[in-house]
Amino acid sequence: MAALNEEQVMLRDMAREWADNESPVTAFRKLRDAGSATGFDPEAWSAIGAMGWAGIVIPEEFGGSAFGYLSLGLVVEQLGRNLAATPLGATAVAASAIVMGSSDKAKKDWLPRLASGEAIATLAIDDGSSHDMKFTANVDGGKLSGTKPFVAEGDGADAFVVAAADGLYLVAKGEGVTVSTRHMADSRSHAAVTFKHAPAERLGDTALTQAIVDRAAAVTAAEMLGMAESAFRQTLDYLKQRVQFGQVLSSFQALQHRMAKMLTELELMRSAVEGALEAIDAGRSDVDQAVSLGKAVANDTLRLVSREMVQLHGGVGMTDEFDAGLYLKRAAVLETTWGTASWHRDRFGRLNGY
Repeated sequence: MAALNEEQVMLRDMAREWADNESPVTAFRKLRDAGSATGFDPEAWSAIGAMGWAGIVIPEEFGGSAFGYLSLGLVVEQLGRNLAATPLGATAVAASAIVMGSSDKAKKDWLPRLASGEAIATLAIDDGSSHDMKFTANVDGGKLSGTKPFVAEGDGADAFVVAAADGLYLVAKGEGVTVSTRHMADSRSHAAVTFKHAPAERLGDTALTQAIVDRAAAVTAAEMLGMAESAFRQTLDYLKQRVQFGQVLSSFQALQHRMAKMLTELELMRSAVEGALEAIDAGRSDVDQAVSLGKAVANDTLRLVSREMVQLHGGVGMTDEFDAGLYLKRAAVLETTWGTASWHRDRFGRLNGY
């Protein structure tokens, strides 16, 4: 578990309070039922921008706070507890691509707007449903062409950080960009984005692509940590009040064992996820290994907890009246985003010479 400084504790607690008061699961339900075109609440996003969260990993000279990825992860975790639908994670990592990139023009034009929440950016990386890190999009004469079929937060994005065969590029929404909404299990914003001779600003080579993908995986794991913690607590609360055969369910030893196993796995998950975020902030040489460990553990643990949440709620866990199904559906999407558990275990092995 990471040792948080005073500012990080305050940031975490502030994010938790805001999420509980302003963005509970009922807010996500309302957004889902309304069929929002962008997949998020503009007022909530404006509030997030005003609180400075959109600029957590952006340097101060461009309007950010440069608090780092552990701090970003703390906020994303708290939002994940309530399934808050915001483009924070995608925008922050896309902003990092610009910060780490070589284009001064992109930094000047986009970073202040991203830090304030005025603009939204996202990542258009994978060419298909499998995360194989092979890209076919190409750039000719400063114009990018290619298709990215699964772009999270693509519906409301103003800019796309796009992976091409030779590296990363920044493409603004508009000329040569076609966005088509996709409907997926988690009822969040997902889009297929087609680029046809779209003006593109080069950010960096394939090494930058890998660095940004690692950051995206770590932030996703932080959201999964928040989801798993919340799913566990909700399940525990339910077992403590549900009476069966004249006894509360929490008194049955078999169920106690299942809850104990989940709690143990959650502690390991927190250590692995926060370790990946700390590795990024420290600029360690083993960031890739730390991220693969964190995402693999996050995938396995959230899969366990979300399924146990449904099972331990019994028949009502399968109904939309209860929140268990919402966590299960979001978990299913995030497990495959930026690499499955098996993909990351294989990568971890290869990085260690196996």
